Amino acid sequence: MAQQETDQRIDSGTTVAGTADGFADDTEGAAERELAHRERGTSRPITVVGNPVLHRECRDVTEFDDSLAALIDDMFASQHTAEGVGLAANQIGVDLKVFVYDCPDDDGKRHVGAICNPVLEELPPEERHLDDSNEGCLSVPTAYAALPRPDYAVVRGQDAQGNPVKVAGTGYFARCLQHETDHLYGYLYIDRLSKRDRKDALKQMEEGTPRYETVPNA
Repeated sequence: MAQQETDQRIDSGTTVAGTADGFADDTEGAAERELAHRERGTSRPITVVGNPVLHRECRDVTEFDDSLAALIDDMFASQHTAEGVGLAANQIGVDLKVFVYDCPDDDGKRHVGAICNPVLEELPPEERHLDDSNEGCLSVPTAYAALPRPDYAVVRGQDAQGNPVKVAGTGYFARCLQHETDHLYGYLYIDRLSKRDRKDALKQMEEGTPRYETVPNA
């Protein structure tokens, strides 16, 4: 996910600890863990809307090995280069259900982690409070549009070792968790817009110039 237009990136061991309620404590050592990942990784160009890998459900992660760890390192490096706050594997052309994030919540806490095979929990109606802030995407560079999403999200999945993991987010971070999970099931945020707003976002992309390397569509 791209940073919001008005947001500034937070300045900057690799294991995420758990909390008593079963949620990952992805704020502990966030800067150190993110730095370790991207220093091991290699930045890759970003796929953009129209690339087939972005428009279909990705394959489940079934092997939690060194190749997956290396992919996650590359994803953190790529995310940092593009100045994003979240990145799904298909955004660098890899057909696997894994995403990484380095994202602040609305309290300014920095969350860093990776989730494989994520599933977004369905919220009961009384917990569905919509936030209609602007949203952007590294795969739709230079474009932003308002998109209502719940301001709280819970994602369950597995960590890089295959252990069960559960992550909760509020505000901007909740938007990030929903946005990246969408990617792995073949949805871009513009797919959730009205036809008019989607057309406007694509026009913004056409008129803008990405600040990072992208993969040209054939």
